[in-house]
Amino acid sequence: MFFFTIDMIPEINTICYSYPAPSAFVAGSEPRLLLAGYSELEKAAGPAFFHGSLEQPYITARCLIALSNVVRSSFTLSPAQAGQMKDPIVTAGAEKLRFEGFSQCAGVYARVDVLPGGHRGTFSANGTVNVDFNQPMINALHAIGRSDTMRLTVNATAISVQSRPDESITEKKVPLPMKWIKGLTTVQLFLAASEKMHTLNKVQLRQLFQGIPAGTVKADYYLAVRGNRPAFSPVKTANAVCVGGIHRLRLLEPLLPLADELQVFVHPDMQSTTWQLYFGNVRFSLSLSREAWRGFSGEGAALDALIADVPERLINAMDKYGHVNQEFNATLLAVEEQAGFEQIDQLTARLAAMGLLGFDPDENIYFYRRLPFKLNRIMSLNPRMKDAEQLLAEDKVAIVSQKENKTEARVAGSGVTHTVVIEDDLARCTCTWFAKHQGERGPCKHILAVRKKLN
Repeated sequence: MFFFTIDMIPEINTICYSYPAPSAFVAGSEPRLLLAGYSELEKAAGPAFFHGSLEQPYITARCLIALSNVVRSSFTLSPAQAGQMKDPIVTAGAEKLRFEGFSQCAGVYARVDVLPGGHRGTFSANGTVNVDFNQPMINALHAIGRSDTMRLTVNATAISVQSRPDESITEKKVPLPMKWIKGLTTVQLFLAASEKMHTLNKVQLRQLFQGIPAGTVKADYYLAVRGNRPAFSPVKTANAVCVGGIHRLRLLEPLLPLADELQVFVHPDMQSTTWQLYFGNVRFSLSLSREAWRGFSGEGAALDALIADVPERLINAMDKYGHVNQEFNATLLAVEEQAGFEQIDQLTARLAAMGLLGFDPDENIYFYRRLPFKLNRIMSLNPRMKDAEQLLAEDKVAIVSQKENKTEARVAGSGVTHTVVIEDDLARCTCTWFAKHQGERGPCKHILAVRKKLN
């Protein structure tokens, strides 16, 4: 019997977990990729989530290598910090396989989707595991040729295998950064709000990526399409898409010769861009935060959605619905269940804040994942919301005036009183946080406290 242990380590801000056995690539006449899994929520042994063959093994292997490159990369951390490898997350459900990961700095999110038609096998159960992508496995993926076949097993239990009779791979205890959990709560909300702006064919996407300047680029660049020719430029023009840290797009370069097309999804406030490559029944998505120095984990996109008090029984019911159905469209779910759109939005936001929901902008659906995460950790990942709760508990929020669409309030601070004005959907505050960010990184704790008092 093998026992997993979870240790919360505040000073290094990670969740630590151990694998019961290493993942491995098993060579032979029919190569297999075996991914050892860990789950905090599913402790009992069960069947493999997926077991079968991949219809596009060469393409899928290249996409997984690109995903591992994202996970190894960092655009803000020191070499020592970036040297700690982290492992991607894989979800099996709704006849799809989804591999996800963040860069070390949490400013780049990547996902590989193997869609129906991209595999031939059995989904014996639905589930999510944190998988071990060690160097021997990556080397084995590099060795897969265009004419090779590969079988894939995604399992939630211990797997002890060898890639060669005389060689085994040992898995070590791996830290799962809290940044990843925080990033997953934010990037999904950005994706859900994004809209498709451009679709580029093979020729166009190669022309476009030739225009990425060399080296690290600190200034913003803009994507514009003139006629049929897309181009990056440091000059902002009408309807151009802003791309911060454009050098991060080089992570896609190894996949460009293989891709059929590229689609670009853009957040309404340009807070993120998503670059999605298509390879038949396999997709590779790369989402970039607004600036290279600021990861998705530092954003506050989920805060407004966490203001309303949602009964835990509804969250649990929604959790079970997501686990059973694996995918859902929030709007259609509200209609089917005869529930209010606002309530469904609040519930999906809670599940996203727990890391239990991802979003597929191509199909406009949420997909369900299970992570080593629990409901009571939401506040610890959102200190501004925690501070807002404290302001209310200490009775430091006073409503000065309230009209039909405008509210003015005073919030006591450390030696100063802040004024908060909320008019329709817009809010402003006199604090230094709001003055610095102007709402681009979510509301300040004073605005959150006032909105929660009004709720």
